[in-house]
Amino acid sequence: MTLTNTATRYGGVAKTLHWLTALGILVMIPLGILANDAPYATSAELADKAFLFSIHKTLGITIFFLALIRILWALSQPKPAPLHPERRLESWLAETVHWLLYGSLLLVPLTGWMHHAATSGFAPIWWPFGQSLPFVPKSEGVAEVTAALHIILERVLLVSVVLHVAGALKHHVIDRDSTLRRMLPGRTEAGDVRHGHRRLVPLASALMIWGVAIGAGAGLGVFEHEASAAQVAALDEVESDWTVQEGTLSIAVVQMGSEVTGSFADWTADIAFDERDGPGKAGEVTVTVAIGSLTLGSVTSQALGADFLAAEQFPTATFAADIVRVADGYEAQGTLSLRDTDVPVTLPFQLTLDGDTARMEGRTTLDRRVYDIGDNMSDEGQLGFSVDLSVQLTATRLPES
Repeated sequence: MTLTNTATRYGGVAKTLHWLTALGILVMIPLGILANDAPYATSAELADKAFLFSIHKTLGITIFFLALIRILWALSQPKPAPLHPERRLESWLAETVHWLLYGSLLLVPLTGWMHHAATSGFAPIWWPFGQSLPFVPKSEGVAEVTAALHIILERVLLVSVVLHVAGALKHHVIDRDSTLRRMLPGRTEAGDVRHGHRRLVPLASALMIWGVAIGAGAGLGVFEHEASAAQVAALDEVESDWTVQEGTLSIAVVQMGSEVTGSFADWTADIAFDERDGPGKAGEVTVTVAIGSLTLGSVTSQALGADFLAAEQFPTATFAADIVRVADGYEAQGTLSLRDTDVPVTLPFQLTLDGDTARMEGRTTLDRRVYDIGDNMSDEGQLGFSVDLSVQLTATRLPES
């Protein structure tokens, strides 16, 4: 068996790439479904789910590069002539399906890879080249869009594979021609070299099908963000000596060896503060946080669930503290009430005053275990015990009446 194609026969390289790709698809699709549906309520289940997803992602990258090699090889080789050029409709359908297959074999793993690169933590790709992609930021919005495209394009690939297999079986069983045999081991030659392939019309048809599929997916809500089941608590307005103009309240935790960051969108701060020259109490602060307003990348729903922050049962958290001047800055020394548990917490911070405007930055570390958060995740290698809490804000003093 020769390695290269001729006008009437596929060579050994084309056949090998074809069947390796087919094997990859047969493993890839059911593995992805299995990984997606796998439970993750315990450390063992999460480890199994991550293992399945890592296999799925690593195999997907392999298929991407295998498909790229296959396409480049196909472009460098003559394509064996069609066996039934007089069947124009059938030939058009076959060529369209081939375009859909080639394109989907690149687009499906690529969108999955982009989704992986846009998120943090959980189920790494098993290779030494890192988990990121150029020009793909860590972004929840990018992750949502690429996840939706991955799902839609995977459906197109699945339908294309079914049509391709059905066509091959039709040629082999009903027509009894050499279409399938040309892709099997051996030197089967068939086709009239006087007839070539029409490429532009089938390519345009494939592009239209992808467009229709994406439009249909959008109409079915595939691109819509799945809202958390937790309701965001409505916080009362506070009358404070200092009004927060802008700020962020963020957390970071290590999951599967990667840092996952998120933030709370809704929180209030009641601040009483007067600058002092020496050490001692300088004021008080009470911060109330709507737990349901947390976004934590792809694990937001899990983080808000009953095993973790339990946002439905405990919709708010409160930090009530004294503001104390210390030797190297300030500290908020108080109690964090979270999940009906009160724990002393000290938040060191730096403060910059410019007239009636104050800017502060602070950070502390919490231990999730003292709040019974994620008790089912006892393996720190899967989910870190430490949670970094950081706050940045700009506040202005109300004018004296």
